[in-house]
Amino acid sequence: MGGTGIMLDSLAQDILAHGRRAPGAPALLWNGTTLTYGELAALADTAAVRLAAPDLRGDAPVAVRAVKSPTSLALVLACLLARRTVLLLSPDLGRPVAARLAERAGCGGLLVPGTDGDAALEAIPGPARPASPGAALLLTTSGSTKLPKTVRLSRAALDRFTRWAGSAFPLGAGHRVLSYAPLNFDLSLFDVWATLRHGGCVIPVDPGLAADPRYAVRLLRQTRPEVVQAVPTLLRPLAGAGTDAAPFTSVRHVLLTGEHTPRSLRARLARLFPRAEFHNVYGCTETNDSLLYSCGAREAADLETLPLGSPLPGARVRLVGGGGRELDGPGTGELLVHTPFQADGYLGAEDPDDRFVRPAPGSSEPVWFRTGDLVRRDSEGALTLVGRDDFQVKVGGVRVSPEAVEQVAQSHPEVLEAAVVALAAPGPGTRLHALVRVAPDCAVTGLQLLTHCSAWLPRAAVPTVHLTREPLPTGLTGKVDRAQVRSVIAARHHARSNRPTQPESSA
Repeated sequence: MGGTGIMLDSLAQDILAHGRRAPGAPALLWNGTTLTYGELAALADTAAVRLAAPDLRGDAPVAVRAVKSPTSLALVLACLLARRTVLLLSPDLGRPVAARLAERAGCGGLLVPGTDGDAALEAIPGPARPASPGAALLLTTSGSTKLPKTVRLSRAALDRFTRWAGSAFPLGAGHRVLSYAPLNFDLSLFDVWATLRHGGCVIPVDPGLAADPRYAVRLLRQTRPEVVQAVPTLLRPLAGAGTDAAPFTSVRHVLLTGEHTPRSLRARLARLFPRAEFHNVYGCTETNDSLLYSCGAREAADLETLPLGSPLPGARVRLVGGGGRELDGPGTGELLVHTPFQADGYLGAEDPDDRFVRPAPGSSEPVWFRTGDLVRRDSEGALTLVGRDDFQVKVGGVRVSPEAVEQVAQSHPEVLEAAVVALAAPGPGTRLHALVRVAPDCAVTGLQLLTHCSAWLPRAAVPTVHLTREPLPTGLTGKVDRAQVRSVIAARHHARSNRPTQPESSA
């Protein structure tokens, strides 16, 4: 591939160089087999032939069903090498949604990786269009309530991020990194692409087995990773085995990201990874990692809430209160972020661009991204996440953050996870409902959890508690899907209301 005369992507060049210098070095440990850097380069060569076929217009983006497999990784690597913009689509997306996203991006086709190293091509109904100059990856947001937004990530941003990650964490030759996140999720920029750039070995977690604690324990025992990164939902099955599993002493870094990690979960993870440094990573799909707080396992277990920490090198943050007034001292406001790794905007004209605050022409100000997250700054300058600004609801005339209520529910030692949503109450107004997951052998009652919440929350914020022993529903990125949670609670509430003689024990 190096002799094609095409100007190669620097990230992809570095990965390919490992295949020349150390072809026998492990690149992937996948389902009990090892794929070397030489074999990964060979798979990328096969994928490059497919990309060069006349049925894929050379200047249009390529959509890829991002099934987590060596074939998918090789296909994305081939796109990067050929400087083809690639739209990474979740394999769980329905065919109409995937086709709509690919059409909106102007893709020349949708490639579905097979098990034989090849990829089948599915036609896209709309016309192909040239990709945006400099675009490397097109990532999608969670899109739990509507068609996901498509985020445009430049080659320069991808290059800067993967270089930083390798300088901050042990991702080089001889190091192993566990990859929980789906390949289409921005966490894979760290787990997969930064690791491969620096010559490390990626251990992809099979998404079909990730929820099985026995599989997770066996995988960590057999592969002995040093770095583990995941959103809390993906780590819960592993943490659920914590009372039976011996500590994983090979793990030296645990990155918690994506959403608030409750103290009860951190305590179990600290027992599993006692020699690890814990890192609370804050970021968005649009900005990539932005803030970082690091501490030892004991502090990770003991702190009620982990701070957001300090901006990464080159990153900047601002807090903006009501009326757009910037907060210089203590207070709570929306977090605005600028990073060297951020996207340059959304792809579709249908996606409002107002979250990217662009400076006036001639200004030296950077482009800021409005995260929509409410953050509190204390008198010493420490930042703590409060919740989503756009998730806030009014209950009894009082403005309440459901995420803050979730944190209180999750602070109970018997709670594994919780999600809080607002539903219409009888008459005008709304009421908060919490779907709370506890362990199968747990004896805690809804009334006890209600009492716990009442001790820490104002009356308007105390939710109706619905207990479950099943994992909470999740979306395409492994985060809790509040739209599905709302449907589950509404169905339970409806069933309960149809049994007039049955008292509402959880309220």
